[in-house]
Amino acid sequence: MFRLELKAVVQRYGARTVVNGVDLSLAAGRIACLLGPSGCGKTTLLRCIAGFEPIAGGEICIDGKRVSAPDHRVAAEARQIGMVFQDYALFPHLDVSRNIAFGIRALPAEARAARVAELLQLVGLQGYGAAYPHELSGGQQQRVALARALAPRPQLVLLDEPFSSLDVDLRERIAAEVRDILKREGATALLVTHDQHEAFAMADEVGVMAEGTLRQWDTPYNIYHRPRDRFVADFVGQGAFLPGRVVDARSVDIELGRLRAAEPIVCSRDGALCEIDSQVDLLLRPDDVVHDDASDLRAEVVQKAFRGADILYTLRLASGREVLSLVPSHHNHALGELIGIRLDADHVIAFRSD
Repeated sequence: MFRLELKAVVQRYGARTVVNGVDLSLAAGRIACLLGPSGCGKTTLLRCIAGFEPIAGGEICIDGKRVSAPDHRVAAEARQIGMVFQDYALFPHLDVSRNIAFGIRALPAEARAARVAELLQLVGLQGYGAAYPHELSGGQQQRVALARALAPRPQLVLLDEPFSSLDVDLRERIAAEVRDILKREGATALLVTHDQHEAFAMADEVGVMAEGTLRQWDTPYNIYHRPRDRFVADFVGQGAFLPGRVVDARSVDIELGRLRAAEPIVCSRDGALCEIDSQVDLLLRPDDVVHDDASDLRAEVVQKAFRGADILYTLRLASGREVLSLVPSHHNHALGELIGIRLDADHVIAFRSD
């Protein structure tokens, strides 16, 4: 049995459809993420799961129990869901211990104190029980909010853009810490974010949304290396499309040479293989284009972004098309310089040319 199931869920605001026929399943103990640009419907979908919004079609089930349908809606407080809000929503007049204990006030005092102590240790805030939210850093407040959500041992934890108020440099590290906390607690969780680095740092499964639809629900590896459509391919990671021609089931010719795939090349959402001699657009990731001084194939440096250990180069090919290449930063080339490159792609991601 799945901990969370969505079946053809639809939500509308007036005549505008915000969520359009979303299906997904999440097993107990798994962490998933809804990823997509602003306005794609991911936060609305999370609010529907939480019980804050009704749905216009389909159904939502938690542990096999139907909690939302057009004619049926279990109250949010009866769904056994823990919620971590974007702004954490901590009570400023309560100290950390009382914030964490807020949802378990019905427990006997001794059991309540034991659970709070357990959670303080789990989130690494031993000794902060008497502190107030304004005395904590953003990362510490975020962990208090998570501890409060976990306190009643909910069936499901929902996190709405929980790292958006943190510094960019902190987000991925805090996301990894939160994942570790959730896994140690054995929690089932669903996160909403527009940041793919957060999604990949946290999630066992990722759902990419666009215009109210779920374009792909898959592992982070497959989302990056086996995107099902152009939107997913373009939204996740970086890369550039080059036109190509399918030579055989595992080979495509492009301007940079012939790419050979380990598996037959798929060209559609339904898994259909590319037809021989058909025209395709091939996605090249920055790590597919390798700097090689010995190569006869040259490209012009038109942009460079220093990233510490690496430099991300934008390179112009002889045709005028551009590709990206991630190169160790000791190869520091000037704008306008011609450098040698070669292909080294393990995965061939192709789509039929429009």
